[in-house]
Order: sequence, then C-alpha cells, then structure tokens
Amino acid sequence: MTDYPQAIAPVNHVEPVPRRIRAVVGGHTVIDTTSALYVWEWPNYPQYFIPLADIDSTALHDEQHSEETPRGTAARHGIRLGGIDRPGAARVFTASPLPGVAGTVRFTWSALDHWFEEDEEVYVHPRNPYSRVDALRSTRTVVISVEGVELARSDSPVMVFETGLPTRYYFNRTEVRFQHLEHTDTITYCPYKGKTGSYWTAHVKGNVMKDLAWAYDYPTSPLSAIAGLVAFYNEKVDIDIDGTRLERPSTHFS
Repeated sequence: MTDYPQAIAPVNHVEPVPRRIRAVVGGHTVIDTTSALYVWEWPNYPQYFIPLADIDSTALHDEQHSEETPRGTAARHGIRLGGIDRPGAARVFTASPLPGVAGTVRFTWSALDHWFEEDEEVYVHPRNPYSRVDALRSTRTVVISVEGVELARSDSPVMVFETGLPTRYYFNRTEVRFQHLEHTDTITYCPYKGKTGSYWTAHVKGNVMKDLAWAYDYPTSPLSAIAGLVAFYNEKVDIDIDGTRLERPSTHFS
C-alpha cells in the first residue's frame, strides 16, 4: 500500500471537457473545440477525444486502415499540412460502445506542436480533473542524502502533494549542497507544474546519478510557491522527515 492517494477513475470512463481545447501544427490551428471528451485509457489521466466537426479536416489524411481498439472501431489518419507529414497521428472513431465517442478523434499528443486549455499551454497530456496538486509550506525538517552524504536540508520546505504520486520536497537553493551537483541541459514538462528550468546530476562517492534534481523556474500560477526551488527524486535518494527515514517509492515522475 502506498502512503499517498491513488487515481480513482476507471479505464474507459468518459466525461465532458468544460474547457476550450485548441491544438496547433506548424502555426496552424488544427483543433478548436468546446465539446471535447475526457476518456480514461488508463486510471492516472485521461486523453482528449475531439469531435470531428471541430477539426480542420484539410489537415487529416485517411491512411485507409481500420483497427479495433478497446474504445471501438477507428480509422487511422495522418496529419498533412504545409509540407508537414505526420503519419498515424490520429484515430477517427467510427463506432464505439462508449457514450459519445463515435464521431470523435483521438490524436497522438506529440503529433501536435502545442496544446491549449483556454489560453494556457498544457504539456505531456491533459490534466486530470480528478487530481489535485497542492504546494504547501511546512516546518517539518526534511533531509535528502545519498550513501550518507547530505544533499539538502530544510526546516521550511515546500511540499507538493499530487494525486497518484509521492510527495515531492522542494528546497531553497541556499539549503542545497551544490558542490555535489552538476547542472545539465535536460528539460522536462509537467501538465500541472509546467516546464523545468534546470536539472542537476549528482556525484556522490564516485557514483553518478543523472538528473537527480530539478527546478521549475517559472511554474504554472497554482504552483508558484515552488518557483526556483530544487526537488529530488524520492526513488533515488534517502529522505528523513523529523528524523524518520521514508521508504522509497517505485514511481518515477517529476
């Protein structure tokens, strides 16, 4: 059993999306809808299923291939637009046992250059409407170490509680021992927190732990409390809170 709440939506659960969804390829808006559906293909988060009527049909290329999926019968399409060719980018559902899914299109996320909920860009995948992500300041003492070497210590960490993930502990940069860390060029994205600004690889007792720590320099507004702070992968370090060692989780997401 984990010590944090899990996602609860079952696979193939369908709900309406109350937000305007847009997506862009090569500077051209391919999707613009206020009638998208959330469809859960696995419990952690949904995908957007877009009504065919709200897609620029000139961007879709029928690849003349039909396939059976757990959500119904789908015709495979690519995106062809202004010299851009992205085969297998979309599945147009011609029939489905799920409510409202027939007549919608499920795009591969990376086949579109940018996705927006209202006017805010969203990365990696849609945000789960059943998830919470809270950044809370704490006065518990949190210590991060590897093989007995202390990497960070704080009496005022920011704790990020995200549904389905272990708690992440964010440290002021003055509380991090950067003599053990080397800056890297890695960049990652999170639907809830935004785009990372920095990653660091740790060097401890001859061991190299690539991209062990990260920071969001300009997070999304709900997570503004973590701006510029540094967090470490719980899965790769030892964490002591008020003197009690935590068990390492198996999940690996930033």
